[in-house]
Amino acid sequence: MEKIINLFDFKQKINYKNEILAGLAVAMTMIPESLSFAILAGLSPLTGLYAAFLMGIVTAILGGRPGMVSGGAGATVVVLIALAASHGVEYLFAAVIMAGLMQFLVGIFKLGKFVRLIPQPVMYGFLNGLAVIIFMAQVAQFKVVENGIEGWMQGSALYLMAGLTLLTIAIVFILPKFTKAVPASLVAIIVVFGIVYFFGIDTKKVIDIASVGGSLPSFHIPEIPFNLETLKIIFPYALVMAGVGLIESLLTLNMVDEITSTKGQSNREAAAQGIANITNGFFGGMGGCAMVAQTLVNIGAGGRARLSAIVASIAILLIILVAGPVIEQIPMAALVGVMMMVAIGTFEWVSFRIINKMPRHDIFIGMLVAVITVLLHNLALAVLIGVVISALVFAWESAKRIRARKYVDEDGVKHYEIFGPLFFGSTAAFIEKFDVLNDPNEVVIDFKESKVVDMSAIEALNKITEKYHKEGKKLHLRHLSQDCRQLLKNAETVIDVNIIEDPTYKVMTNK
Repeated sequence: MEKIINLFDFKQKINYKNEILAGLAVAMTMIPESLSFAILAGLSPLTGLYAAFLMGIVTAILGGRPGMVSGGAGATVVVLIALAASHGVEYLFAAVIMAGLMQFLVGIFKLGKFVRLIPQPVMYGFLNGLAVIIFMAQVAQFKVVENGIEGWMQGSALYLMAGLTLLTIAIVFILPKFTKAVPASLVAIIVVFGIVYFFGIDTKKVIDIASVGGSLPSFHIPEIPFNLETLKIIFPYALVMAGVGLIESLLTLNMVDEITSTKGQSNREAAAQGIANITNGFFGGMGGCAMVAQTLVNIGAGGRARLSAIVASIAILLIILVAGPVIEQIPMAALVGVMMMVAIGTFEWVSFRIINKMPRHDIFIGMLVAVITVLLHNLALAVLIGVVISALVFAWESAKRIRARKYVDEDGVKHYEIFGPLFFGSTAAFIEKFDVLNDPNEVVIDFKESKVVDMSAIEALNKITEKYHKEGKKLHLRHLSQDCRQLLKNAETVIDVNIIEDPTYKVMTNK
């Protein structure tokens, strides 16, 4: 109860100057990305800013990792692009609410620990695919619609857009080499905005995409039919978004844990992400999750408590209320350049450097996940396929490791000492190791260096027991777990168990 009531750790020493400055720096880096990701998804820029404010404020107060920043992140937005394009923004809001509910349930039932099951090659493929999607979406901004026909920009319009985009990329790339006191993406947007404004350059702007009318978020129930057909439409997208959001958020939480040498609460963070997304869906935000880049900015600026993320959220709200007309005049070239650099930063270039050092199956898994992500725009499906293939590869490799040491003692009893796990993948090799016809009348199978893992292993033991019984030979199974012994048929007559040494395997749970 104390953990629920105590939203803030009042025992924690807070450097208010660092927290406030870190919060302002986070706000300045979050605004360009929020605008860009909203436009990427075909939504109003205001939808992205609302998401940045709502995700930030809710997770800052309720989340399980002080110092972590959440907002309208690209990973979750990319998932919803197809839904927004095919059914409209109301269905998107409904999917965000459902995704939030799923995330909340994951937190409540303490399932957040299962993010540990994501292998590194899958994460490489996921991030590389996401980077390609973001980059290609920016290239699409060089298209225009004339007389109802979409085509590429030509002539001076193309040269201006390309030139301003390259200038933005150059500033974002070069400025951090001289100073990190101000966010490079913000400086790039201001510089390009100034050039376009003062020189009267006619180029594509945010106002050409959508109007940004600043106002407080208002409560709104998505206007969709409440029936089974609607559920069939939004459920897959909601499931994908919930999975991607939790993966990104909990991996970011682990990153902050390592940087700060402290421990976050993954289940509490999962529940907070869910509440934040539910709030987004009812108040016109596009939803989101933890943002790696903004979290690194916050930690680097000295943000360690909840205050910095709260300051960032309030700063974004103030910008929404007073700076709408200014945001409308931002050149799209500036946002395109910022997002291209985000894509380049998201790409795991290290995966190329270590490709010769990785096992071939890991290389294949990483490439497969990236290809599925790019072609289908379904990040959760890509991650799921990657995890399944990784699990099958692990099962195959583990199955090859089972072996038996055989010897006959002075009493004429033959011993089989089993090494390696006995599970569905290794049962066939396990059964082949026994010479039932030529073995003596008494045989001992010793599981001291092995472990019976699943029902397939139980069935294999049952089969080998029946084979020896048919030959009229006595079989003893030593050092077998109590859990397994109770499942075996005819256990009382065929098993010789050392209760003192036999372990009882239990699943470890978080307290």
